[in-house]
Amino acid sequence: MSLQSLIAQIKLINSADNITGFKTCIANSYDWLNSEFSRGEVTGLVTGRAAFIDSLLRHLWRLIELNQQKHISLVAVGGYGRGQLQPYSDIDLLILSSKTYSKSQQESISRFITLLWDIGLDVGQSVRTIKETFSHAKQDVTIATNLVEARLLVGSQGTFDELQSKLHSKSYWSSKDFFLAKLEEQNQRHFKFKGTSYNLEPNIKESPGCLRDIQSIGWVAKKHFKVVDGTELIEKGYFNEHEFAELIECRDHLWHMRFALHLIAGRSENRLLFDFQTDVAAKLGYGEDGKASVERMMKAFFRTVRRISELNEMLLQRFRNDVLGVKVKSTKTITAEFETLDDLIAPRNADVFKTPENILEFLLLIANNPNVIGLHSSSLRQLRLARRKLHSQYYSEIPACRDLFMQLVKHPNFFALAWDIMHKHGILQAYLPQWDNIVGMMQFDLFHAYTVDEHTHRLVKNIYHYGLPENKDFPRCGRIVKNLDKPELLYIAAIFHDIGKGRNGDHSKLGAIDVEQFCIAHNIEAKDTELIKWLVESHLLMSVIAQRRDIYDADVINEFATAVRSQNNLNHLYVLTLADIRATNDNLWNDWKASLLRELYLLTQKAFDNGLECKVAIQDRVEENQAKAQEILLENGMNLTQIEQFWKRLSDDYFARFKPEQIAWHANVILASHPMTDDFLLVEANETTAKSGTELIVYGKMKKNMFAQIASVLDSRNVSIHDAQIMRTHDGYIFDSFIILEHNGDRINSASRLASLKLAVENQLTKPGQEHSNRRKMSRQMKQLDVPTKVRFYPSQTNVSLVEIEALDAPGLLAKIGELFVELEFNLHMAKISTIGERAEDLFIVSNSDNQPLSQNQQVHFKKRLNETLHETQAN
Repeated sequence: MSLQSLIAQIKLINSADNITGFKTCIANSYDWLNSEFSRGEVTGLVTGRAAFIDSLLRHLWRLIELNQQKHISLVAVGGYGRGQLQPYSDIDLLILSSKTYSKSQQESISRFITLLWDIGLDVGQSVRTIKETFSHAKQDVTIATNLVEARLLVGSQGTFDELQSKLHSKSYWSSKDFFLAKLEEQNQRHFKFKGTSYNLEPNIKESPGCLRDIQSIGWVAKKHFKVVDGTELIEKGYFNEHEFAELIECRDHLWHMRFALHLIAGRSENRLLFDFQTDVAAKLGYGEDGKASVERMMKAFFRTVRRISELNEMLLQRFRNDVLGVKVKSTKTITAEFETLDDLIAPRNADVFKTPENILEFLLLIANNPNVIGLHSSSLRQLRLARRKLHSQYYSEIPACRDLFMQLVKHPNFFALAWDIMHKHGILQAYLPQWDNIVGMMQFDLFHAYTVDEHTHRLVKNIYHYGLPENKDFPRCGRIVKNLDKPELLYIAAIFHDIGKGRNGDHSKLGAIDVEQFCIAHNIEAKDTELIKWLVESHLLMSVIAQRRDIYDADVINEFATAVRSQNNLNHLYVLTLADIRATNDNLWNDWKASLLRELYLLTQKAFDNGLECKVAIQDRVEENQAKAQEILLENGMNLTQIEQFWKRLSDDYFARFKPEQIAWHANVILASHPMTDDFLLVEANETTAKSGTELIVYGKMKKNMFAQIASVLDSRNVSIHDAQIMRTHDGYIFDSFIILEHNGDRINSASRLASLKLAVENQLTKPGQEHSNRRKMSRQMKQLDVPTKVRFYPSQTNVSLVEIEALDAPGLLAKIGELFVELEFNLHMAKISTIGERAEDLFIVSNSDNQPLSQNQQVHFKKRLNETLHETQAN
């Protein structure tokens, strides 16, 4: 089958009512696209599909006799106007008239559009007069952009020409206004994607460095320079031939990926979702070995988008000067080789980057001149050429480059602009072979939002921002960073913390080996090397302890403090951990994680002050919290007798775990409630006692399956539990405290929503024998991921067992675990709930029915039953 035979099939259909015939033609066209694509061709298919649709629309136009209407035109606009169509892209049409449409014309056009939908075309259409089109386009840059590439398909040439004449008139968009609007549109689009394409599920059309950035160049060029073909930009000096060929090569690469994605998805889909990545990689010829194939595909994709981003930046900067008529207002000579033009650094000579040393000296020059705000297009052009020319060895193999690199990481201003340039334009990749290995490296989970290198770049920027005067959000980190004698040690550890990923083995240990070799090669003192190496090897330690262990257990603090060894190590690790979590995924950082790390830091600091006497630190906390809570209660009118009565109900463990403000609130609401009876139940919530979220407390007589039912009710209403304290009072009541957030990590801000949650929990617990049914569905992304269930048991000095459960965070997980505890007659004392992307990593403190730690047999039986229960749940 060929394009010509497809078009011939269309022309054989003699009636507009032959819906089946047209559908068959369209189905045949998809067969043709699939078969031809397997041969590796894409450019001809993108233009070929547009040509097929051209023929189809013209034929339908004639069958409905719209060609007899002298003043009406059928116009292709948008991407279709360019004569390019991906398999399932929208077909954007403008039906244009020089006069107001008559009733019969409206009926014919309505029949035409209905027919397009009936035969299965995804059409976006507007029906307007020339006057209406011009008016709408003047007010909306999107419409104006679609019209830049308008193309007459069939109908009145005169009507189309009249519109074109108006679109080139002085009363329409000027080149200047159009350019500024498109530049702002691109900036907003880039901002939407956090300024990077290095996301794990990129949008091939919209992400920075993708097809939209190429189209932006074309729109501006066509509007201002009236060019029809990109080669005309070579003649005007904006491109050289190699750069233009590179842009076309990059465009074809993205076309190829987008075409495959459409065919795999069976719809107009531009997001390269996890669901499709394996199949798209196979279809593109990267192999059929799962993640390895995807890794190869994505590395090629990220190389392409970097090249496009650089070309887009160069051209739009040149366009800006010419379109806006911008003249250089300020020129400042920095060295014999460089100057600034309106604070953009530019070369004064040709070929200023003759050696790798020249490139690193250039970065040092930028660090020494904080007034530099970016690269001039001429700098970027020379830098791109040098990067390709100087690729015979990694720069770190050159002694002079190693000296320069150490000067850079020690420079107080390096991690501002110069670090961004080093990362963005592949200089760090050319310097360090280990970094080269992680550029564009995927992370196949929902915890990470970025590739390994982009995540690390953001982590380093976080550390840099902590030390700036404008940092108000993280004052403790700010104080630590400002007081470091050698901040470069922290930065080097940050650069290497994930560098061991993608290799067989523990990436922390592999990274520690890599960074030790780096330190030796860069003449870093042995003592400093030990700190850097320890930070890389231990960079997950603090987050694991904070989120997955009981930090109010003196043994846990003692174990952590022993591993950390010193206040200096603790300071470095705290900053690195905070920066690491915040750079992983913007949606996963919240006040809850901040509070856990802060509490662990302060408890460990206190333990160091007490000579690692962690039990003393915990007891000090108990006494301090009691004293402050008592002060608050006395100020609010409660007397000492009432306070002491409340104190007697609870253990020291309670006072260690809750802040004074929480303790005071608990006492107020519990003592103000009704007399304690067997059916007494208090459900209350407070939005202010815990900075990390909303605190929900349940106080009353113990009920069977209480935790499981509460967890199920909250989960079904898209609320996540981040902490649960389950305590028995000395007078026989259950006191449960939950820290809850919206499922996306936001605080619960609506009073009505909070009231509804309280009522739902109360209703569930006051209706005897009622089980809660959770109908929340698993997300699309979660279904693609495989998280094996793991259960670990940790020893404890007290009569409890610490149970850590790692599993897929499926709907109802907590409720299932809670129900299993009841089934096996385990007593639940505390739960720390941590969700990391698709992975739930939860800690439970339990005892058996004899209030003893779980026996070996009970542990084995629990593991078996949990696996059975979760397997049944996920299978359904």
